[in-house]
Amino acid sequence: MAKDTATIWPTVHAERAALIEDLRDLPAERWSTPSLCPGWSVHDVLAHLVDDARTTTLSFVGSFVRAGFDFDRFNDRGVARERAADPAQTLAAFESVSRRSTGAPAPLPTRLVEAIVHGEDIRRPLGIEHDYPPAAAVTAIRHQLATSTKMGGGRERAAGLRLTATDADLTVGDGEHVRGSAVALLLALSGRPVRPGELTGPGVQSLTG
Repeated sequence: MAKDTATIWPTVHAERAALIEDLRDLPAERWSTPSLCPGWSVHDVLAHLVDDARTTTLSFVGSFVRAGFDFDRFNDRGVARERAADPAQTLAAFESVSRRSTGAPAPLPTRLVEAIVHGEDIRRPLGIEHDYPPAAAVTAIRHQLATSTKMGGGRERAAGLRLTATDADLTVGDGEHVRGSAVALLLALSGRPVRPGELTGPGVQSLTG
């Protein structure tokens, strides 16, 4: 765990800093752009990232109980709490918590999943390109493969498939092949849409359908 902490948190902090820079000069009218996360704008996703960074084990337990053990309600309340009227204020709040190393009581690789998937939830609809560390994306993929869709993972989506990252050292599973970048594979495993042609192979429809 100490080794994981030493590698994962610096990556998360670096990805938060990169996202802040990408959004610093975003025009006001772009903040309402629908994100890849259904029902949320890019501003909403940023507010979720603020809430996620502020979360501790104790605060999570209390908020989850008050939400009736409903993850969607829990997340929506967090967004409402952290979403300022002015997006610039939400971005400033994110910057103020961007170096924190706290989170919900979940396996540490979920922090990488959050950083990469939510980063793309925001960037892709805005047309912003960003390169993520391949090793971080691979760690996030392996976590999603071991986690059920009910818990936000992608284990069931990948059942009966062989996944190969074209830009990282990763080939996992057996069955119909799916090839693509590690980030594209991670997005598909996480239930997000990918661009046409980003993934290839006979198993693409099974993974993304």
